[in-house]
Amino acid sequence: MNSIAIVGAGLGGLACARVLQLHGLDVTVFEQEASADARTQGGTLDLHGDTGQVALRTAGLHDRFRELARPEGQQMRALDPHSGDVVMDEVPTEGDDFRPEIDRGQLRGLLLDSLSPGTVRWGRPVAEVAPGTLTFADGTTAESDLVVGADGAWSRVRQALTGVRPEYSGVTFVELGLDDADRRHPDLAALTGQGTMMTKVDGQALVAQRNSNGHIRCYAVFYASEDWAAGLDFADTAAVRAHLLERFAGWHPSLLGFLHDLDGGFTHRPLHVLPVPHAWTHTPGLTLLGDAAHLMPPLGVGANLALLDGTELATALATAPSVDEAVRTYEAGMLPRSIETAKACATGLHDLLSDDLRSMAA
Repeated sequence: MNSIAIVGAGLGGLACARVLQLHGLDVTVFEQEASADARTQGGTLDLHGDTGQVALRTAGLHDRFRELARPEGQQMRALDPHSGDVVMDEVPTEGDDFRPEIDRGQLRGLLLDSLSPGTVRWGRPVAEVAPGTLTFADGTTAESDLVVGADGAWSRVRQALTGVRPEYSGVTFVELGLDDADRRHPDLAALTGQGTMMTKVDGQALVAQRNSNGHIRCYAVFYASEDWAAGLDFADTAAVRAHLLERFAGWHPSLLGFLHDLDGGFTHRPLHVLPVPHAWTHTPGLTLLGDAAHLMPPLGVGANLALLDGTELATALATAPSVDEAVRTYEAGMLPRSIETAKACATGLHDLLSDDLRSMAA
């Protein structure tokens, strides 16, 4: 029986492992983090009916996903940054579930629970990668018929396959959050609605998104040089707040409330992307999926493509005459798709920070 080693226990890697196990194939997932709860898993995701949900159906998890999904989270609102007035409010119709929202952590938990016990080996950081061979930080090795790089933006498997590293996009995100928002921050919760709220002008934006359990995750987004935060201590919440309030001066006080009333601190998330196109010469024993293959701006497609990549690769491995033919089939479909999507996302990033309030690229 062929053995598959997946590096990275993110959504794409776990979806791949799930479908491989459905077909009775031998798979192990190696993850550098110590446990499933080692860190928070980020915000909310919209799972598209033609990509992410297709993958979940392939994985036999769509019904369980529907139990957790929030169709009301498809609401999209745009507010005028100077007046605070609502200029667009698109509320999903009853039965519309093309892009329902789900917390990333909930989706990851769903995938983890679907795997056989022991599939994920936690606390296994990879130091070196070669076709069919992983060398871990402690010097031990693992052999397999295929190494799948599902290890995200700073993928070690990608370094072995293409040597390409992400580049700073010129756009930065500063993340903040509101807890128990409907009770503790009712005015900001009302501005957000049940899904995503955006307001933007002059190359700057504020985005707020509903998560489950009353949490709202927010982002201040703007063009900036890579060293814009030099000298700014993100552990000093007051200093970061003062900087952002100065940067967003002139915006309506109701919107600046997101910067005033946050719970916890600010997190700096400079946006990195892979060059377009990012492709490689087929190499037996190695391949990539998700952000390791096609890191793009966070405009609602990354998780969907990672899930689709993972399930398509697993299906090919289960049905092709050989591992190498399976990988060739997978790459022949995934690479053109990811290149075209990356081109669209590059345009979408510009739209995100354009003055067109009805352009909701996020």
